[in-house]
Amino acid sequence: MIITRTPLRISIGGGGTDLPSYYESFGGFVISAAINKYVYITVNKTFRPGYLLKYANTEHTQTIDEIEHPILRETLRLMEIEPMVETVSIADVPAGTGLGSSGSFTVGLLHALHAYKRQKISTEEMARMANHIEMTILGEPCGKQDHYIAAYGGLTCQEYHPDGGVTITPLDVSEATLRDLSENLLLFFTGYSRAAAEILEDQKRKSEKGDSGMRDNLHFIKDLGVKIKERLEEGDTQGFAALMNEHWRHKKARSESISNDHVNELYDLARDNGALGGKLVGAGSGGFLLFYTLDKLQLRAAMTGAGLQEMDFGFDYDGSIVQL
Repeated sequence: MIITRTPLRISIGGGGTDLPSYYESFGGFVISAAINKYVYITVNKTFRPGYLLKYANTEHTQTIDEIEHPILRETLRLMEIEPMVETVSIADVPAGTGLGSSGSFTVGLLHALHAYKRQKISTEEMARMANHIEMTILGEPCGKQDHYIAAYGGLTCQEYHPDGGVTITPLDVSEATLRDLSENLLLFFTGYSRAAAEILEDQKRKSEKGDSGMRDNLHFIKDLGVKIKERLEEGDTQGFAALMNEHWRHKKARSESISNDHVNELYDLARDNGALGGKLVGAGSGGFLLFYTLDKLQLRAAMTGAGLQEMDFGFDYDGSIVQL
């Protein structure tokens, strides 16, 4: 049996500039952090004929074409996996919460299938192939950051070039800054995000039409990502928190669907109770609110009092791995 463990992520800065509708014209820049919440994929040869697939649902088909799960179907097809195989996926956090679970699932599945076939795959190829499956084969309006951070792990700077190339470099922060971020970044669950594809499709459509408002917004977000990198590498975590607020304010301006009254009220409540900065993680409308605070007790009391559940997390530095 092959088992892979692939991390989920939080986006630190520059999110949205990893879509080809933007970076193919201007280049993109995103900082992401892999976290110690994971998607696990197992692949095993079975004695039952066909494809036995277990995720939130269970499928047992005789052919690849019959498989309903699009990522499973196209990944098994791309990898030329013969029948008599079983895949099982479980995750620490359910899908639709803004933590890049689809990208982590695809990366982890590719990694597991390569191990199953006793084939080597580089980290770069794993990220590139996973993105190809979702973006090109399935036509999803997704970007690249989820696949790359899931494959590489760590706190990572991703530069997206107009020719489609990606440059990956670690965020050069001190151990003291890492401890500061680990201790003072808090995640609170607001509810499931169900409009991510719609929001990303709207961004894609406006960018391709040359919408000046969308273009200028993403220019600002990219520049802000670079400033966040500078603040963190200088060890100025409170300066980073202030930039998080700017990032959130401009992110909301991209689409009315990114936020809602409930999320806005929660954000204001957090700011009134010790949060120095924050943002909604993921495309928008739900998922997790991420805050930086020096008063964790006050912020936790306010958020739990409003009915939100906190999720403890740390950083992952391994990326996608095969567990033996």
